[in-house]
Amino acid sequence: MAGIRTIKQLTIQQLNDMFPTDDDCKRYLVARRWPEGVHCPRCGNIDVYPVTNRPFHWQCSKCAKAGGYRFSVLVGTIFENTNKPLRDWFRVIHMMLTSKKGISALQVKRVMGFGSYETALYMCNRIRAGLSEHKPDKLAGVVEVDETYIGGKDKNRHWDKRSGGPGDPGATKIKVIGAVSRKGKVVAKVLKRINSETVLKFVNEAVSNKVSLLATDSWPGYSDYLKKKFPHQTVDHHSHQYVVGAVHTNTIEGFWSILKRGVVGTFHKVSAKYMPLYVAEFEFRYNNRENADIFGAAIARC
Repeated sequence: MAGIRTIKQLTIQQLNDMFPTDDDCKRYLVARRWPEGVHCPRCGNIDVYPVTNRPFHWQCSKCAKAGGYRFSVLVGTIFENTNKPLRDWFRVIHMMLTSKKGISALQVKRVMGFGSYETALYMCNRIRAGLSEHKPDKLAGVVEVDETYIGGKDKNRHWDKRSGGPGDPGATKIKVIGAVSRKGKVVAKVLKRINSETVLKFVNEAVSNKVSLLATDSWPGYSDYLKKKFPHQTVDHHSHQYVVGAVHTNTIEGFWSILKRGVVGTFHKVSAKYMPLYVAEFEFRYNNRENADIFGAAIARC
């Protein structure tokens, strides 16, 4: 269709052609991890020399004076101390990146032929952890902020797993807050509780002072503080007010819909302990949705 920009990602055939052996994977990892040249992961020294009898291993001349330090391309990455071939890791990363709503560890086990579900889950969570190790730049321009709750209703839980009282309807759910720059990137974070203090702290961490508009709903927790620091305007969803000129939260709610469809339709259940990893995965895919080299960006971060 005219006007729709198509981003071509790496296909399975291209992936297999690029990485026929583990050594090809390691060469690619070296280029992505150290684009300006190999340096010591311990001290940052660029004066390193390769170990002749061990490919993809280097010796640090600076650390050698303190007893010696030999490192490989895998040291300090999610692939360190793994028993799986690097080609398997690359294939799993590719599957996770090309699935808009994620891919379950059980499906990874089936496709890859792993002997156990735990192996697939371990690899997926290690990859998510690698994708999450990045501090994004603060958002600018027109920014939307919203919070959401992930999980079933308390009344639908088994009798021995209910909260035991009416209280907050979202007390048993996982709280996630997010900010998105329109036509830009998203920043999302899991919170233990949603209140004015935690929300304002998140906004200060995620949003820069160079915003032309900060749009939220009319939740009282945003308080008057935002109006003092940002050009803040709201829409009242309780009054069925969703768009007032340029003021709306439709963009961040679109990200929530992708995240929740992944949780409900793909993973079915995610514990609060591991939810930050899943949020990081969806955040990375969203922020690289127009990046044709999303695979290379993921390898560089892992």
